Amino acid sequence: MDVQIVKSPNRQEWHRPSWDEYFLKLAMLTSERATCPRMHCGCVLVRENNILATGYNGSLPGAPHCYDVGCLVVNDHCVRTNHAEINAICQASRHGISLDGATAYVTNMCCTNCAKALVAAGIRRVVVFTNYHDSLAEQFFAEANIVLNRMPMPERIIHYDVGQYTSITPWKDDGCDCNHKEHT
Repeated sequence: MDVQIVKSPNRQEWHRPSWDEYFLKLAMLTSERATCPRMHCGCVLVRENNILATGYNGSLPGAPHCYDVGCLVVNDHCVRTNHAEINAICQASRHGISLDGATAYVTNMCCTNCAKALVAAGIRRVVVFTNYHDSLAEQFFAEANIVLNRMPMPERIIHYDVGQYTSITPWKDDGCDCNHKEHT
């Protein structure tokens, strides 16, 4: 068998995101599932660089979505939806996953209630790239010795160019409508 080491000619153009950038980009992608037009937020819960659970702000399972029936606003807050952090914690709970010692990657700074829930769930680090108004999150994180890291927003580009890889070719369009619209 003839084995060769072939080096990429484009090494300078290659960008491998840090773990923090990677998980924040996944939180951004997760936020695209949000069902409330007032804000899209995504949360990815991670331990030892493994994803434990994800969440986005959305209605309760089986309940109508804000985009479909409108927001249910009380004191200037939509109460029809759970926030991303709560949905991620609930997903972990439903699957029997402990969050003790995990990191939460969240697109937006947590509201006060979500911060308290992350503290109670055992999260040890929170990474965000935007702020949230009128939140006591920083106070609760500091009291619980949770590390809060603010990072710049990751670039909104996925670097994947099928044409540059020699071992694959693009899938041919067979006319299938692969954009199924589901409300799950």
